[in-house]
Amino acid sequence: MMTTSAGKTGRDTILIGLAGGTGSGKTLVARTLVKRLAGRVAVIEQDNYYKSLAHLPLEERAKVNYDHPDAFDQDLLYEHVCALLRGEAIEMPVYNFSAHTRKEETVRVEPQKVVLLEGILILYFPRLRGLMDMRAFVDTDSDLRFIRRLRRDVGERGRSLESVIQQYEDTVRPMHNQFVEPTKRHADVVIPRGGRNEVALDLLRTKIHSLLEPTPEVS
Repeated sequence: MMTTSAGKTGRDTILIGLAGGTGSGKTLVARTLVKRLAGRVAVIEQDNYYKSLAHLPLEERAKVNYDHPDAFDQDLLYEHVCALLRGEAIEMPVYNFSAHTRKEETVRVEPQKVVLLEGILILYFPRLRGLMDMRAFVDTDSDLRFIRRLRRDVGERGRSLESVIQQYEDTVRPMHNQFVEPTKRHADVVIPRGGRNEVALDLLRTKIHSLLEPTPEVS
């Protein structure tokens, strides 16, 4: 007799949590996995689930600590993850990092066999962790993470050099030490060197395939 190795509680979809500090290479890992799994992956980026702060003036939004767990709309993220695990499509919000608020448009995400949840604090929230079939943490040296964040925020998000450095000193680094780094203990797999660690990526892909593919039932 054969049975499928599905997600928790017998569901057909599996949930992978992918955490790590800012600039650690999470996005590259996610993109690589999507490619190697032939597109059978729905990717949810935690960055899109910052709370909507449109009611605040721009100068007040800029002062918010976006590296603290309270900055995220945990309820909406949890609701959307559960919907995808039930096989339902969602309308994922899109965040405007220059204006520090959500855009009006959303992105429709269709359910897939694998849901990949990616973000700095994905492993921080217990009820999200409880849904996950596998948890991974991308571990990269702090100097490399800072350089990558600097390039990204200035080049892609329209931030000034001074504002990125100030934010890193005031909130990013202390919040990483207080909230992000400790979540490594919840990981099943720690990936050094991010998306360029071919051995770790192959191990992840192999494990995901083992969760998806049929396995013989012991009688």
